[in-house]
Amino acid sequence: MAAEYPEAAKQLSVVAESVGAHLSDVSRDIGEQLLTEIPELRGDGTVIKILEASVAENVATLLHIFENDIPLDNVERLPVASEYARRLAQRNVPLSALIRSYRIGHWRFLQWCLDEFNRQGADESLAAATNWRMLSLSFGYIDRVTEHVIDVYQLERDHWLLSRTAVRAARVRDILAGKDVDLDWAESALGYRIRQYHLGLVSWLPPLAEAGAGLARLDRMTTVIAEALGCPARPLFVPRDEALSWAWLPCGSHHDVSWEQLSDAIDSTDPSVHVCVGNVEPGIGGFRSTHHQALRTQELATLASPGTRFTEYSRVAPIALMCANVEDMRAWVWEVLGPLAVDDENCARLRETVQIFLDTGCSYTATAGAQILHKNTVHYRIRKAEEIMGHPVQERRIDLEVALLAVQYLGLTLLRSAPA
Repeated sequence: MAAEYPEAAKQLSVVAESVGAHLSDVSRDIGEQLLTEIPELRGDGTVIKILEASVAENVATLLHIFENDIPLDNVERLPVASEYARRLAQRNVPLSALIRSYRIGHWRFLQWCLDEFNRQGADESLAAATNWRMLSLSFGYIDRVTEHVIDVYQLERDHWLLSRTAVRAARVRDILAGKDVDLDWAESALGYRIRQYHLGLVSWLPPLAEAGAGLARLDRMTTVIAEALGCPARPLFVPRDEALSWAWLPCGSHHDVSWEQLSDAIDSTDPSVHVCVGNVEPGIGGFRSTHHQALRTQELATLASPGTRFTEYSRVAPIALMCANVEDMRAWVWEVLGPLAVDDENCARLRETVQIFLDTGCSYTATAGAQILHKNTVHYRIRKAEEIMGHPVQERRIDLEVALLAVQYLGLTLLRSAPA
């Protein structure tokens, strides 16, 4: 049919060009659809970011094929799609979820293309030929890509299951799941003493970082931190994938650590690694709780814009516990701060001064000293902030302190854009 209507290739090129003008919207829409319909893909911020990149890569490639009449044999393997398949294999996400994501994503992509094509109003014969060409190319493309990512997934899954770290991770999962575990057996299997104080760490590299040396870098960072804190034994290091690790630092009988030393150790090593930590907790219960605290902190850190390299649970606990629903949190912060929740320099200065003012017990003198300002400037800024919010800073003080702390750590994620 395509040979009988050579104009079909040109018509499909026009469709691709029009859809490509909305590439980011199309990719975002497909990504949201996948997360809505496939629950196994949710729950991990880093993997979701790679999913978004993989969707964008596939959409851009298929539109490029449509627009430039590229034979499918000339399409090279997609690096981000391959990386996404590897990550799902490492995290025990079912292969069926990966395959289903391509089917659903393909259908959603075709909806965009068909809607655009219908708007162009081609005659019946050309419409039939163009639709045939669109379906033939897109199904051929999806067939090739899914065959490739299935191979990548299965190879990675085999490798991961056979690795020694997977065995260790399975023992750790049993403990975290609250199963009845023989502590002597668990300590022997892990090479780590459960009956002591622990500090839980979650460390990761940014999405799409060099995968090859990722685990080695995270392992080195964990070792550096343990040495800086004077840990009496080797930490328990458990890879989650090539760019994410869990770890427990052995603290022996010590129930606290120096956060300053920990932060300095992170700053002095790999600048790409991000680290979140829980509190120092005892025994098998503490093994679980400090880890869950570190995970909660990581959820906050991955949402923050801009983020920080090191985040400790003890400083952000209220905000970390609120991160389960960012939309509701944003609405609440806007309600508490009002027009002060705007991303501009003036509001940022006022928020900082109000936060320090509340932290110092509403002392103008102490606030002026902390910010190296004249006391009258502090008076002016507090009065200005109150005018913008429409109420005194000591009204709903607890809410205001929590909202300011949330903005301090999540930044642009919670703020309104400044008016043009």
